[in-house]
Amino acid sequence: MAARRALKAVLVDLSGTLHIEDAAVPGAQDALKRLRTAPVALRFVTNTTKESKAELLERLRKMNFDVAEHEIFTSLTAARNLVQEKQVRPMLLIDDRALPDFEGIPVNDPNAVVIGLAPEHFNYQVLNQAFRLLLNGAPLIAIHKARYYKRKDGLALGPGPFVTGLEYATDTKAIVVGKPEGKFFLEALRGIDCTPEEVIMIGDDCRDDVGGAQSIGMLGILVKTGKYRTADEEKINPAPYLTCESFPHAVDHILQHLL
Repeated sequence: MAARRALKAVLVDLSGTLHIEDAAVPGAQDALKRLRTAPVALRFVTNTTKESKAELLERLRKMNFDVAEHEIFTSLTAARNLVQEKQVRPMLLIDDRALPDFEGIPVNDPNAVVIGLAPEHFNYQVLNQAFRLLLNGAPLIAIHKARYYKRKDGLALGPGPFVTGLEYATDTKAIVVGKPEGKFFLEALRGIDCTPEEVIMIGDDCRDDVGGAQSIGMLGILVKTGKYRTADEEKINPAPYLTCESFPHAVDHILQHLL
């Protein structure tokens, strides 16, 4: 393990770490309450593109998680910020429930492609429309490139394979805005007086959560819930600061060893 360092903020992944769909990870609500007693800022960072931030917040509150809207930073927000910065009109390849997060963004006569997890829209006709836009020079903005994620019925394909397919077909490279991009983690910390070296990230994805956070100087805790598979911790270098059973165990470690 790395040497102890002063901790000012904790970033927490949501799906697979605090909950799986509508079921909380056992003990996660109480663990979050205990973490809130510590003198650290909390931010919840998620790559989810299946629902808007408002819908996500409602889901968390129904599971009795004490989370405020300003504490959630999503890859949808990061994608919207980039679309506004580039002043493009996106073809939105995202779940219909996530569309409210792009309210007010012009989408007529698209000249960019924004792609997230959109199982209902991943068909030949729609993907071919995106393909043709990209061939004509439209930028490809990937909300994230996760290989897979955890559902109640098992692992399921993430948007990564579809993003990669479009990249391959058009000989282009996507701009990725969500985890594991370093900019995403830094944007999530906006307004908190801390450096990455004073932050720890807790998540179930060895690459996107832990690897991404550690690449910019944070510590990373990998939990064995959600999409975790045996020996995931061996897939990144440096290895996670800590690998533990679940979010409550991660909180125990922080309270006992990092404060």
